[in-house]
Amino acid sequence: MSTAAAKNDVYVHPSALIEEGVQIGSGSSIWDNVHIRRGAHIGKECIVGEKSYIAYDVQIGNRVKINAFVYICAAVTIEDGVMISAGTVFTNDRFPRATTSDLRKLRPSAPDQHTLPTLVREGATIGAQCTIGNDLTIGRFAMVGMGSVITKSVPDFQLVVGSPAHPMGWVCRCGEPICRFKGEVALHALQLDCPKCKLSYLINHSTVTELAPPR
Repeated sequence: MSTAAAKNDVYVHPSALIEEGVQIGSGSSIWDNVHIRRGAHIGKECIVGEKSYIAYDVQIGNRVKINAFVYICAAVTIEDGVMISAGTVFTNDRFPRATTSDLRKLRPSAPDQHTLPTLVREGATIGAQCTIGNDLTIGRFAMVGMGSVITKSVPDFQLVVGSPAHPMGWVCRCGEPICRFKGEVALHALQLDCPKCKLSYLINHSTVTELAPPR
């Protein structure tokens, strides 16, 4: 375990493998049989669940929850407050091959020109057993339903479900659905209030704007 990982009030289970050059913020917990590769950065007050894998140079923000058996490959960036549920797999190569075309040599596993990025914006939730494609963004406070396959970017606050995932509605910051789609997805200048926490939003086509909460 690196010196950077050992300081700042970080809990690391004895069975976890933390490579040199990993940075882990104060208050974070790394559980059993986790493997974090060199150059990765984990923010403050994060939880990395058992048997999860975090690849080279992955960037993870503060207060991120990563459940068990999650695979996060190179070129993934995860912002603050994201939840990634158990069994989720990220990908970074759209047309992968094990070998060169003549089958005589293994292709290297290190990032190269085929490696494509994925960005998970702040507050988003990814349900259990999801597969996340590459060269895409999952928007702020978006919610990806369990078992979904993400093949294209997800707008802020949108709820998507399925394989491939398709839009089902909009969700609040608190996670409560504020609108479920019936037919057309586009909504023109419609104000919606969360039934749970009362935050307000303006929906215009696929753009969601947060309004000041009611007094």
